[in-house]
Parts: sequence; C-alpha cells; structure tokens
Amino acid sequence: MDMPANPMKGISLKVASVVVFLCMSTLIKAAGKDIPAGQITFLRSAFAMVPILAFLAMHGQLRDAFRTNDIFGHFKRGFVGILSMGFGFYGLVHLPLPESIALGYALPLMAVVVAAIVLKERVGVYRWTAVLVGLLGVAVISWPRLTLFRSGGLGSAEAMGVLAMLAFGVLGSCAMVLVRKLVQTERTSTIVLYFSLFASIFSLGTLPFGWAALGWQALCLMALAGFCGGVAQLLLTSSYRYADVSTIAPFEYISIVLGLIVGYFLFGDIPTGPMLVGTAIVVSAGIFVIFREHRLDLKRRAELALQPPQG
Repeated sequence: MDMPANPMKGISLKVASVVVFLCMSTLIKAAGKDIPAGQITFLRSAFAMVPILAFLAMHGQLRDAFRTNDIFGHFKRGFVGILSMGFGFYGLVHLPLPESIALGYALPLMAVVVAAIVLKERVGVYRWTAVLVGLLGVAVISWPRLTLFRSGGLGSAEAMGVLAMLAFGVLGSCAMVLVRKLVQTERTSTIVLYFSLFASIFSLGTLPFGWAALGWQALCLMALAGFCGGVAQLLLTSSYRYADVSTIAPFEYISIVLGLIVGYFLFGDIPTGPMLVGTAIVVSAGIFVIFREHRLDLKRRAELALQPPQG
C-alpha cells in the first residue's frame, strides 16, 4: 500500500538523515587516522544493525526482512558496497571533512555513466554534458591534492585520500545500479538488513591484515558512529516514502554547508579556493541532473497516461 504524499515530511526526514550522516562522519574522524578502513567499515556496519534490527522488530517486519528471493544479488551488492564504503572511509579520515563530502558528490554523476553502460539506459546530451561538467569540478577539487604525489610520492596520505574518494564514487555508483535491480523484487527492509549483514561479514575479513587496538574513547566514538549510520539509513529510506526522489535529493547538498562549519570549528579545516570553486561546479551539475531526471519522469508519466488501457 502506497504511503500518502507528504513532501514536507519527506524533506524533513531527508534533512535529518543528512545531519545524522554528518554526525557519523564527524565521529569517525574524531576517532583518529590510525584506524584501518576495514576496521572502520566493520564497526560502522555492525553497530548500524542495532537500530535497524530494533526498528524492524518494533514494526513487526523482522521475520519478513530476512526473506529474500535473490540472496546472490544481496551478496554482490554487499561486496561492491563494502569496497566503496572502505574507500570512502579512507578518504574521510585523510582529507578535510568538507573536501571528502564534496568529492562524494561525484557518486550520482558517475551513476549516470554506469547506468548507461550496464543498464543500457538512454542518456541524452544534456545529462552527458552535466556529468562532464561535474567531473571537471571533481578535477578542480582533486588537482591540488594529486600534485602531492610529486613531492610526497605514492605515500602521500592526502593524495591517496583523493584517489580513494574517486574509487568510492565509481564503486558506489555500481552499488546503486545493483540496488536498482534489487528493488524490483526485494523489500526495502530486506535490502537494508542484508547490506549491513554482508558488510559486517566482508569487512571482518580484513582482520588478518591488522586492526588497531582501540582505547575506550575511540571504541565508543566508533560504536556511536555506527549507530548513527543505521539511524541515518532508516531516516533516508523513510524519506522516499513521502516524496519523490527529485523532490528530496537536492537537500543532500546541505551537507557541504554543515561540513564546512563542522570542519572549521572541530578540525580546523579551512576551505581552499579550488575546493570551493570545484564544489560549486559539482553541486550545480548534480542539481541539473536531478532536475533533468524529474522532467524526464514527468514526460514518461504523461506518455503512460495517454496510452489506451489494455484488454
């Protein structure tokens, strides 16, 4: 049964998810740079299951959430998603907070490319242009960090952080395509639950490669970060029940404003000129893609409405 349209509620839930996701990122950065990305991913995924399982149990959906018609599809999504998450966390802890957020905005742009290649979706000249412009913005943000390879070699943490965020975007867009396939047969609760489950299992496999011995403070920060990640995922999922994607997606860009504030006051991150210019380009391209998707969706609905009933 479809939920009644309530755009303001959908927007409120989306904004809340953005704020809680930012809290998650802040807690992870505060825990320190010495925690390996695989360990961060495990702790984030494992503790995220606490609010997810509690939510499903409260709504009587826990038993149904474990029922699936495509366990291999969840396996693939979990594997690709956990790789993306690991790269994203590496970039997060080695780059200024606003910069990692801005580079993360490349994900929906790359998703257009992956959907065109894998799903054979038709992408017009307007969206291709927006994607190219957005990737130009990514290059503007990345270039000052990538030049560190010349002076710092391949060991430059910030330069490697940029490459990690680019890998996060590519793999994350592949994960989005896998999710779009899953939603055709699977419940939202099932997709969310199995991702957290597989993410925990896969990331636990990084234990033999060396995890850091965490003190109580770092462990508490990571546990709280994981809990926030689970809550944010639930808020985000719920937001799509009350409003169209095109309505709530632009509010994702609130995170860059909040990230600039948090980064400055908590971590002393001062935004550079290239970062601000590149971010403006990426955000503009992303909003155009969202607007274009909305227009195309309205056109498809109008065409379907004009078709005569079958039978």
